[in-house]
Amino acid sequence: MTSEPVEDEESGVAPDVVALAKVVAALRAENERLHHQMSTSAVLERATGVLMARSGCSAAEAHSELAQQARAGGRTLTEECWITLGDLPDAPDTSGMPQAGRASSPAGRPGRVPEPRTEARASSRPALLAGLGAALADAGCPQDVAERLLDHLAGAPVRADAVLLFSRTDHDALELAGHAGAGAAVAAQWRFVPPVGGIAALDAVRRGEAVWLEDPARDAERYQLIGQPPQRWGTRAWLPVTTGGRVTAALGILRTVDTPFGEEVRELLRSVARLCAGSLRTGDVRPGPLRLNGRPGPSPWPGTAVAPGAHGRPAPAGQGAEPGSPGGSDAGPAGPAALVQAVFDALPGPAVLLTPLRSPTGDVEDFRIDAAAPHSVDVAGRRGRRLVGLRVLECYPTVAGADVWQGYLRTLATGTPYEGEPFAYEEVVAGLRQRSTYSVRAVKLGDGLVVTWTGHDDIARQQSLLADLQRLGNLGWTDWNLVTGAITWSPQVHAVLDRDPALGPLPLDAFPGDVLPEEAPAFTRAIRQLRGSGTPVDRLVRIATRSGVRHLRVVAEAVPDAHGSPVEVHGFVQDVTAQRTTELALTETRQAVRAQYDVLQAERTVAARLQHALLPLPGQSLNLAGLRVDVAYLPSHDDLNVGGDWYSALEMPGGGVLFAVGDVAGHGIDAVATMAQLRFTAKGMVVTGSSLTGALHRLNTLLLHTRDHHTTATMVLGRYDPADRCLTWVQAGHPPPLLVRHGKAGFLSPPQGILLGATLRPSFGEAMCRIMPGDHLLLYTDGLVERPGEHLDEGLGRLARAAEAELSADAPGSLDALLSRLLPGDQGDDVCLLDIHLPASA
Repeated sequence: MTSEPVEDEESGVAPDVVALAKVVAALRAENERLHHQMSTSAVLERATGVLMARSGCSAAEAHSELAQQARAGGRTLTEECWITLGDLPDAPDTSGMPQAGRASSPAGRPGRVPEPRTEARASSRPALLAGLGAALADAGCPQDVAERLLDHLAGAPVRADAVLLFSRTDHDALELAGHAGAGAAVAAQWRFVPPVGGIAALDAVRRGEAVWLEDPARDAERYQLIGQPPQRWGTRAWLPVTTGGRVTAALGILRTVDTPFGEEVRELLRSVARLCAGSLRTGDVRPGPLRLNGRPGPSPWPGTAVAPGAHGRPAPAGQGAEPGSPGGSDAGPAGPAALVQAVFDALPGPAVLLTPLRSPTGDVEDFRIDAAAPHSVDVAGRRGRRLVGLRVLECYPTVAGADVWQGYLRTLATGTPYEGEPFAYEEVVAGLRQRSTYSVRAVKLGDGLVVTWTGHDDIARQQSLLADLQRLGNLGWTDWNLVTGAITWSPQVHAVLDRDPALGPLPLDAFPGDVLPEEAPAFTRAIRQLRGSGTPVDRLVRIATRSGVRHLRVVAEAVPDAHGSPVEVHGFVQDVTAQRTTELALTETRQAVRAQYDVLQAERTVAARLQHALLPLPGQSLNLAGLRVDVAYLPSHDDLNVGGDWYSALEMPGGGVLFAVGDVAGHGIDAVATMAQLRFTAKGMVVTGSSLTGALHRLNTLLLHTRDHHTTATMVLGRYDPADRCLTWVQAGHPPPLLVRHGKAGFLSPPQGILLGATLRPSFGEAMCRIMPGDHLLLYTDGLVERPGEHLDEGLGRLARAAEAELSADAPGSLDALLSRLLPGDQGDDVCLLDIHLPASA
């Protein structure tokens, strides 16, 4: 949330005072930026000189190389400079600057001299722990702890490459309190870890046991690994840090080596975790001055400020900066202000301690905030201790010249407490203009003021939000005092129960009303157990109301006394009638769908058996009048539908061969029955001497006079004469046959013909095709070439290309290769295919 001040036209704020406050705030921010730039320029210059000496490049080239390496490693330029300086061998310093080893945290504070990480460090456990204990003794904050840990654990036997220190919040989440070696990108990404599963650090804190991660591939299946990519660190260890008998932090050791942690190293790291607990016991384990942008953040340690003191560690507040200098950190004040801050930390509302800042003439120009309660917030969204050190006119610029400002001055001069009348304060929050009403009280404390304020909108707004929540959720809360008999209901409970408010609330034994007889015994037993042993209740129950039966969810729990006996019952009741009605309707729909599915499945089974009986498929190629005929039939992938595709191939009296391929519209038993009629009728008529066109006319009449006179079908019907190797054929709205000759495929020009069952007076014509040795003639149904949303010509072209690739003059009888080229994995229609082949040797 961001906000900006808006001048209150009724507050009497002088425009020049407001403008001056903004200028002061901008100048203070620029001053801080320049201070940071000065503290890092020496490090940048020295790192640039190191690269120039090593490679002989120019200063510009060295600076560019540092910037490129920082981007590649996800680090800031300052971090990269410390890493570069850390690669220098130990040598007497002749430059007048502190000797720098490899930085434990690439963005070390100004004046902080990182210790070198070399293998020469004593690696024995007693020596390492002794040195680490001495280093941690004067650690100023968790960030210092992380840096010094990495200084001492980088060498053998641990060989750590990064250290992370997470603090545990009151809500069992984790906040990054200190880090070293991990880089700014990782620190920013993992600054806060919510209390969710799959985080190794959280597991270590919750269980109070170390978690050893030594196989990134396997560990990634269980945990969300820190780092990108996760293989950046081959082994990791997460150890709980216990202070005051409670796990308050998690210590992470990250290594690039793939070697598992040995038992000696594990025991050493457990001892290191205990050392950290001793160092953190005297201060809060909260996020320290993390280097997220190459710049230290505010220190959370009580009694310290960010201003650098000796050795670059935080100095006590009031020692590292001039009185009244920019603060705005989480640092606590020193002296009497520290006592006030300790009291403020426990306050439930906003409060600040103000110290007047006077001009050389003694006039009060502004006030400095020396202590602030956690609920204090300014127009920029800064809260609590972040306000310490800031000026009032920076935080609340519209109070300048207002009545409240004059009240501050009068209280400061006379000592009489100031209690202002409620006044309107207007600001813009997240782009929305908000107007709130406050009452301010100021009392004198020493040379300063303690100021508290109350927002009159809070209680009314909370009540309004609570009422909206109950109304939108259709729920209400209930309280029963089992000792005094007092009953308290929220207004929404009467609406949920459809009960007249004039009748008053119900006692617990009669709640929630007229429960339906079939559910009353179980619900009464649950209420009895709630009152007797305090067993919580969470049940669905139906009651009879004036408007009908309602489904309610009742949730209640007991509050026991010192002896464990329930004395109060708190709960809520929610109307879930609409939800339950929907669930019941959904259940009925599922049952109906399942029943329909079973019917369709049974019908498909019958239709498939009938189709198999009426249309048997040959197990091998057919030899008919010198022709080799291969047949393929593939049902669709639809489990519930059987199509009406069919074929015929038989020798006729006199030596000819009858070929037919057809497709009946629709699916199921009706389609199979129509297919049988057409197949057997066509064979009978042609075998008994009917012409091909005459057979089509009679079949058309047959379809028009069936029980379902809307049925249609397509067909190709042909008669082959082996004497002249000629095929005479007709068609009724069917895709044309495909002839493959000498490796080239072409479709036969179809004669006139409309699909069967479409009209009472159809017109059909004949066509002839001479079959040469080596030819393949394909008769097929539309399922082989049609695709949803695709033009038929595309499917026909695909069939021609596949036939040219798979069929040759001496091709074997299997059509598997051709079908695998043409059919998708989700075939939606039946396919029937005949390959009529005259061998080349014929």
